[in-house]
Amino acid sequence: MNITVKITIAVCCLLAVSFGVESFCEKEMFVKQAEARVGRPVTPISVAGVARRTTRRTIRRTAVYVSVLPIGYSTVVISGVTLYHYGGVYYQAQGTQYVVVNVD
Repeated sequence: MNITVKITIAVCCLLAVSFGVESFCEKEMFVKQAEARVGRPVTPISVAGVARRTTRRTIRRTAVYVSVLPIGYSTVVISGVTLYHYGGVYYQAQGTQYVVVNVD
């Protein structure tokens, strides 16, 4: 936004205030506070949002296998499948080995 537009907006707001139209500047041109609607599907703590994000997760196997899990791994369950997580990498048991999987 260039300086001419900023000056024009400021002059219009000052003129509106001088004529007793304060609500115009407060409501139309400037945002005083943001409102989050808790419970809507796009908010992070809503039940619908959590259900949507967990059902969209897919587990895709790669061609990389390891024979032993790294020390300090944690066990997680995603979409009913038990996975092992360490350092941003997920592993799934496959026989006597573990396959590296991508979680989307």
